[in-house]
Amino acid sequence: MRLDKYLKVSRLIKRRTIANEACDAGKVSVNGKEARASYDVKVGDVIEITLGSRSVKVKVTAVKEVVRKEEADTMYEAVV
Repeated sequence: MRLDKYLKVSRLIKRRTIANEACDAGKVSVNGKEARASYDVKVGDVIEITLGSRSVKVKVTAVKEVVRKEEADTMYEAVV
């Protein structure tokens, strides 16, 4: 699954267009490297998102095309 779509489906970023813009601006990195929106997300990847002063770092635990809102947080786990 594309990175921008994963960010939207997992509800880490509200809209896919915003996820796409964040990737283009270099605010999203996967496994320590800057990633493009077309990056293919795999289980075990560590995604770091920096928007403004807020930074979120998560590990991908599942990749699903369709997820209900209540189950979206099962697609990743926080990394400290």
